[in-house]
Amino acid sequence: MRRHKTDISDAHELAKTHFKLERETTYVHNDYYEQMRAITRYYDEIDEELILLRNRMHAILHLTFPELERLITPSSALFLNFVQLYPHPALLLADSKTIIKNRLKNNTRKILSLERAEKKATVLLEAAKNSYPAIEPTDIRCNQVRDYARRIADLMEKKDQLVKQMVMMSEGRKEYTVLRSFPGIGETTACRLIGEIGDIRRFKNAKQLNAYVGIDIMRYQSGNTQYSDRINKRGNKKLRKILFFMICTMLMAKGKPNHLVDYYYKLKTQPQRKPHKVAILACINKFLKVTFQLVTHGILYDYESALPAQKS
Repeated sequence: MRRHKTDISDAHELAKTHFKLERETTYVHNDYYEQMRAITRYYDEIDEELILLRNRMHAILHLTFPELERLITPSSALFLNFVQLYPHPALLLADSKTIIKNRLKNNTRKILSLERAEKKATVLLEAAKNSYPAIEPTDIRCNQVRDYARRIADLMEKKDQLVKQMVMMSEGRKEYTVLRSFPGIGETTACRLIGEIGDIRRFKNAKQLNAYVGIDIMRYQSGNTQYSDRINKRGNKKLRKILFFMICTMLMAKGKPNHLVDYYYKLKTQPQRKPHKVAILACINKFLKVTFQLVTHGILYDYESALPAQKS
Protein backbone atom coordinates (compact mmCIF):
# COMPACT_ATOMS: atom_id res chain seq x y z
CA MET A 1 0.00 0.00 0.00
CA ARG A 2 1.18 3.49 -0.82
CA ARG A 3 0.73 6.64 1.25
CA HIS A 4 -1.82 8.99 -0.33
CA LYS A 5 -3.76 10.17 2.72
CA THR A 6 -2.47 11.03 6.17
CA ASP A 7 -5.69 11.42 8.19
CA ILE A 8 -6.08 9.11 11.20
CA SER A 9 -9.49 7.92 10.00
CA ASP A 10 -8.11 7.04 6.55
CA ALA A 11 -5.24 5.08 8.06
CA HIS A 12 -7.69 3.23 10.35
CA GLU A 13 -9.97 2.24 7.47
CA LEU A 14 -7.03 1.07 5.39
CA ALA A 15 -5.79 -1.07 8.28
CA LYS A 16 -9.25 -2.66 8.64
CA THR A 17 -9.15 -3.84 5.02
CA HIS A 18 -6.46 -6.33 6.03
CA PHE A 19 -9.08 -8.32 7.96
CA LYS A 20 -11.80 -8.03 5.29
CA LEU A 21 -9.89 -8.79 2.09
CA GLU A 22 -7.95 -11.88 1.09
CA ARG A 23 -4.40 -10.85 0.25
CA GLU A 24 -2.43 -12.60 -2.46
CA THR A 25 0.29 -14.98 -1.31
CA THR A 26 3.71 -13.34 -1.16
CA TYR A 27 5.95 -14.24 -4.07
CA VAL A 28 8.77 -16.61 -3.13
CA HIS A 29 12.04 -16.42 -5.09
CA ASN A 30 13.80 -19.55 -6.25
CA ASP A 31 17.24 -20.39 -4.89
CA TYR A 32 19.17 -18.54 -7.63
CA TYR A 33 17.69 -15.14 -6.73
CA GLU A 34 18.07 -15.79 -3.01
CA GLN A 35 21.75 -16.61 -3.45
CA MET A 36 22.30 -13.62 -5.73
CA ARG A 37 20.77 -11.29 -3.15
CA ALA A 38 22.86 -12.80 -0.35
CA ILE A 39 26.07 -12.37 -2.37
CA THR A 40 25.10 -8.80 -3.36
CA ARG A 41 24.46 -7.83 0.26
CA TYR A 42 27.77 -9.47 1.25
CA TYR A 43 29.46 -7.39 -1.48
CA ASP A 44 27.90 -4.22 -0.02
CA GLU A 45 29.09 -5.11 3.49
CA ILE A 46 32.65 -5.54 2.20
CA ASP A 47 32.37 -2.17 0.41
CA GLU A 48 31.33 -0.45 3.64
CA GLU A 49 34.17 -2.11 5.55
CA LEU A 50 36.66 -1.04 2.87
CA ILE A 51 35.59 2.60 3.20
CA LEU A 52 36.08 2.46 6.97
CA LEU A 53 39.51 0.83 6.72
CA ARG A 54 40.68 3.24 4.01
CA ASN A 55 39.72 6.23 6.16
CA ARG A 56 41.61 4.79 9.13
CA MET A 57 44.68 4.02 7.02
CA HIS A 58 44.57 7.51 5.48
CA ALA A 59 44.56 9.12 8.94
CA ILE A 60 47.61 7.16 10.14
CA LEU A 61 49.56 7.63 6.90
CA HIS A 62 49.43 11.38 7.51
CA LEU A 63 51.58 10.66 10.57
CA THR A 64 53.87 7.94 9.20
CA PHE A 65 54.45 8.73 5.50
CA PRO A 66 52.41 11.81 4.44
CA GLU A 67 53.84 12.05 0.86
CA LEU A 68 53.02 8.47 -0.08
CA GLU A 69 49.42 9.00 -1.27
CA ARG A 70 50.59 11.60 -3.80
CA LEU A 71 53.15 9.25 -5.36
CA ILE A 72 51.10 6.05 -5.70
CA THR A 73 47.38 5.70 -6.36
CA PRO A 74 45.87 4.83 -2.94
CA SER A 75 43.41 2.30 -4.38
CA SER A 76 46.06 0.33 -6.31
CA ALA A 77 47.50 -3.03 -5.31
CA LEU A 78 51.00 -1.52 -5.52
CA PHE A 79 50.12 1.08 -2.88
CA LEU A 80 48.73 -1.50 -0.45
CA ASN A 81 51.76 -3.74 -0.86
CA PHE A 82 54.16 -0.83 -0.39
CA VAL A 83 52.42 0.25 2.84
CA GLN A 84 52.84 -3.28 4.19
CA LEU A 85 56.55 -3.22 3.30
CA TYR A 86 57.46 0.38 4.16
CA PRO A 87 54.93 2.22 6.33
CA HIS A 88 57.64 4.70 7.42
CA PRO A 89 60.28 6.55 5.35
CA ALA A 90 63.06 5.52 7.75
CA LEU A 91 62.38 1.86 6.93
CA LEU A 92 62.58 2.70 3.22
CA LEU A 93 65.91 4.56 3.56
CA ALA A 94 67.42 1.56 5.37
CA ASP A 95 67.31 -0.46 2.10
CA SER A 96 69.06 0.09 -1.22
CA LYS A 97 67.24 0.87 -4.45
CA THR A 98 67.86 -2.68 -5.75
CA ILE A 99 66.35 -4.28 -2.64
CA ILE A 100 63.32 -1.98 -2.79
CA LYS A 101 62.83 -2.71 -6.49
CA ASN A 102 62.94 -6.48 -5.96
CA ARG A 103 60.66 -6.35 -2.92
CA LEU A 104 58.09 -4.29 -4.84
CA LYS A 105 58.11 -6.74 -7.75
CA ASN A 106 58.01 -9.91 -5.63
CA ASN A 107 55.33 -8.74 -3.18
CA THR A 108 52.92 -7.09 -5.62
CA ARG A 109 50.01 -9.39 -6.43
CA LYS A 110 49.65 -7.98 -9.93
CA ILE A 111 52.37 -8.19 -12.59
CA LEU A 112 54.93 -5.39 -12.17
CA SER A 113 57.83 -4.99 -14.61
CA LEU A 114 61.38 -4.48 -13.35
CA GLU A 115 61.62 -1.16 -15.18
CA ARG A 116 58.50 0.23 -13.51
CA ALA A 117 59.56 -1.13 -10.13
CA GLU A 118 62.94 0.62 -10.45
CA LYS A 119 61.30 3.94 -11.41
CA LYS A 120 58.96 3.70 -8.43
CA ALA A 121 61.85 2.86 -6.12
CA THR A 122 63.79 5.94 -7.29
CA VAL A 123 60.81 8.28 -6.78
CA LEU A 124 59.96 6.81 -3.39
CA LEU A 125 63.53 7.07 -2.13
CA GLU A 126 63.62 10.72 -3.11
CA ALA A 127 60.31 11.34 -1.34
CA ALA A 128 61.51 9.51 1.78
CA LYS A 129 64.55 11.80 2.02
CA ASN A 130 62.29 14.88 2.00
CA SER A 131 59.61 13.40 4.27
CA TYR A 132 58.94 14.64 7.80
CA PRO A 133 56.87 11.97 9.62
CA ALA A 134 55.24 12.81 12.95
CA ILE A 135 56.07 9.50 14.64
CA GLU A 136 59.04 7.16 14.93
CA PRO A 137 59.37 3.92 12.87
CA THR A 138 59.07 1.90 16.09
CA ASP A 139 55.64 3.39 16.86
CA ILE A 140 52.79 0.86 17.14
CA ARG A 141 50.85 2.81 14.51
CA CYS A 142 53.28 1.62 11.83
CA ASN A 143 52.16 -1.95 12.51
CA GLN A 144 48.57 -0.74 12.65
CA VAL A 145 48.70 0.79 9.16
CA ARG A 146 50.36 -2.40 7.86
CA ASP A 147 47.43 -4.39 9.21
CA TYR A 148 44.92 -2.04 7.58
CA ALA A 149 46.66 -2.36 4.20
CA ARG A 150 46.70 -6.16 4.44
CA ARG A 151 43.01 -6.32 5.36
CA ILE A 152 42.07 -3.93 2.53
CA ALA A 153 43.98 -6.06 0.00
CA ASP A 154 42.23 -9.22 1.23
CA LEU A 155 38.80 -7.58 1.05
CA MET A 156 39.43 -6.28 -2.48
CA GLU A 157 40.38 -9.78 -3.55
CA LYS A 158 37.23 -11.13 -1.89
CA LYS A 159 35.12 -8.62 -3.85
CA ASP A 160 36.62 -9.86 -7.11
CA GLN A 161 35.85 -13.46 -6.11
CA LEU A 162 32.23 -12.58 -5.33
CA VAL A 163 31.79 -10.89 -8.71
CA LYS A 164 33.25 -13.93 -10.50
CA GLN A 165 30.91 -16.19 -8.53
CA MET A 166 27.85 -14.09 -9.44
CA VAL A 167 28.87 -13.98 -13.12
CA MET A 168 29.33 -17.75 -13.17
CA MET A 169 25.86 -18.23 -11.68
CA SER A 170 24.23 -15.72 -14.06
CA GLU A 171 25.81 -16.56 -17.42
CA GLY A 172 23.16 -17.80 -19.84
CA ARG A 173 20.25 -16.26 -17.91
CA LYS A 174 17.94 -13.94 -19.84
CA GLU A 175 17.99 -10.95 -17.48
CA TYR A 176 21.79 -10.99 -17.21
CA THR A 177 22.18 -11.03 -20.99
CA VAL A 178 19.66 -8.19 -21.37
CA LEU A 179 21.35 -6.01 -18.73
CA ARG A 180 24.79 -6.59 -20.21
CA SER A 181 23.48 -5.43 -23.60
CA PHE A 182 23.06 -1.89 -22.20
CA PRO A 183 26.09 0.36 -22.87
CA GLY A 184 27.73 1.25 -19.56
CA ILE A 185 26.51 -1.80 -17.57
CA GLY A 186 29.33 -4.16 -16.68
CA GLU A 187 29.39 -7.54 -14.99
CA THR A 188 29.33 -6.18 -11.45
CA THR A 189 26.41 -3.79 -11.98
CA ALA A 190 24.37 -6.38 -13.90
CA CYS A 191 24.81 -8.97 -11.14
CA ARG A 192 24.03 -6.50 -8.36
CA LEU A 193 20.88 -5.35 -10.16
CA ILE A 194 19.68 -8.95 -10.44
CA GLY A 195 20.51 -9.53 -6.78
CA GLU A 196 18.43 -6.56 -5.62
CA ILE A 197 15.55 -6.74 -8.15
CA GLY A 198 15.18 -10.50 -8.05
CA ASP A 199 12.86 -12.07 -10.60
CA ILE A 200 11.59 -9.06 -12.55
CA ARG A 201 8.86 -11.20 -14.12
CA ARG A 202 6.96 -11.27 -10.83
CA PHE A 203 5.85 -7.67 -11.42
CA LYS A 204 2.73 -7.16 -13.52
CA ASN A 205 3.93 -3.87 -14.98
CA ALA A 206 6.70 -1.29 -14.77
CA LYS A 207 4.72 0.79 -12.24
CA GLN A 208 4.98 -2.02 -9.70
CA LEU A 209 8.71 -2.19 -10.38
CA ASN A 210 8.98 1.57 -9.78
CA ALA A 211 7.15 1.19 -6.46
CA TYR A 212 9.54 -1.62 -5.47
CA VAL A 213 12.52 0.62 -6.21
CA GLY A 214 10.86 3.55 -4.40
CA ILE A 215 10.81 6.15 -7.19
CA ASP A 216 7.02 6.26 -7.59
CA ILE A 217 5.37 9.62 -6.84
CA MET A 218 4.06 10.28 -3.34
CA ARG A 219 1.26 12.81 -2.86
CA TYR A 220 1.00 14.27 0.62
CA GLN A 221 -2.36 15.90 1.32
CA SER A 222 -4.81 16.46 4.14
CA GLY A 223 -8.03 18.41 3.62
CA ASN A 224 -7.24 21.49 1.54
CA THR A 225 -3.49 21.22 2.21
CA GLN A 226 -1.40 19.60 -0.49
CA TYR A 227 2.39 19.53 -0.74
CA SER A 228 4.50 19.18 -3.87
CA ASP A 229 5.02 15.67 -5.22
CA ARG A 230 8.21 13.75 -4.51
CA ILE A 231 9.42 10.18 -4.81
CA ASN A 232 8.20 7.71 -2.21
CA LYS A 233 11.53 6.27 -1.02
CA ARG A 234 9.67 3.35 0.54
CA GLY A 235 11.30 0.84 -1.76
CA ASN A 236 14.71 -0.78 -1.92
CA LYS A 237 17.25 1.92 -1.04
CA LYS A 238 20.22 -0.27 -2.02
CA LEU A 239 18.71 -0.73 -5.47
CA ARG A 240 18.10 3.04 -5.80
CA LYS A 241 21.75 3.66 -5.01
CA ILE A 242 22.95 1.16 -7.63
CA LEU A 243 20.63 2.64 -10.27
CA PHE A 244 21.67 6.22 -9.46
CA PHE A 245 25.39 5.53 -9.84
CA MET A 246 24.71 3.36 -12.89
CA ILE A 247 23.16 6.35 -14.71
CA CYS A 248 26.04 8.58 -13.55
CA THR A 249 28.50 6.05 -14.98
CA MET A 250 26.63 6.03 -18.29
CA LEU A 251 26.86 9.83 -18.44
CA MET A 252 30.63 9.74 -17.93
CA ALA A 253 31.23 6.85 -20.34
CA LYS A 254 32.20 7.51 -23.94
CA GLY A 255 31.65 5.03 -26.72
CA LYS A 256 28.44 3.34 -27.78
CA PRO A 257 25.32 5.56 -28.02
CA ASN A 258 22.77 5.23 -25.25
CA HIS A 259 19.24 6.60 -25.38
CA LEU A 260 19.21 7.05 -21.58
CA VAL A 261 22.09 9.50 -21.89
CA ASP A 262 20.29 11.24 -24.75
CA TYR A 263 17.18 11.53 -22.59
CA TYR A 264 19.19 13.05 -19.73
CA TYR A 265 20.64 15.79 -21.92
CA LYS A 266 17.23 16.39 -23.47
CA LEU A 267 15.83 17.10 -20.00
CA LYS A 268 18.80 19.36 -19.21
CA THR A 269 18.39 21.45 -22.38
CA GLN A 270 14.64 22.04 -22.27
CA PRO A 271 13.35 25.61 -21.81
CA GLN A 272 12.57 24.63 -18.21
CA ARG A 273 15.66 22.51 -17.63
CA LYS A 274 15.46 19.87 -14.92
CA PRO A 275 17.86 19.72 -11.97
CA HIS A 276 20.54 17.02 -12.10
CA LYS A 277 18.91 14.62 -9.61
CA VAL A 278 15.46 15.04 -11.16
CA ALA A 279 16.89 14.19 -14.58
CA ILE A 280 18.73 11.17 -13.14
CA LEU A 281 15.50 9.85 -11.58
CA ALA A 282 13.68 10.33 -14.88
CA CYS A 283 16.40 8.24 -16.55
CA ILE A 284 16.04 5.55 -13.88
CA ASN A 285 12.30 5.48 -14.53
CA LYS A 286 12.90 5.07 -18.27
CA PHE A 287 15.54 2.40 -17.67
CA LEU A 288 13.19 0.33 -15.51
CA LYS A 289 10.41 0.55 -18.11
CA VAL A 290 12.73 -0.48 -20.92
CA THR A 291 14.34 -3.27 -18.88
CA PHE A 292 10.96 -4.66 -17.84
CA GLN A 293 9.83 -4.87 -21.47
CA LEU A 294 13.11 -6.32 -22.73
CA VAL A 295 13.35 -9.03 -20.06
CA THR A 296 9.69 -10.08 -20.25
CA HIS A 297 9.90 -10.32 -24.05
CA GLY A 298 13.44 -11.71 -24.24
CA ILE A 299 14.87 -8.87 -26.38
CA LEU A 300 18.35 -7.37 -26.14
CA TYR A 301 18.90 -3.62 -25.95
CA ASP A 302 19.48 -1.96 -29.31
CA TYR A 303 19.97 1.77 -29.74
CA GLU A 304 18.42 1.92 -33.20
CA SER A 305 15.29 0.13 -32.02
CA ALA A 306 15.02 2.50 -29.06
CA LEU A 307 15.10 5.66 -31.20
CA PRO A 308 11.36 5.63 -32.15
CA ALA A 309 10.38 5.19 -28.48
CA GLN A 310 12.80 7.93 -27.50
CA LYS A 311 11.27 10.40 -29.98
CA SER A 312 7.75 9.61 -28.83
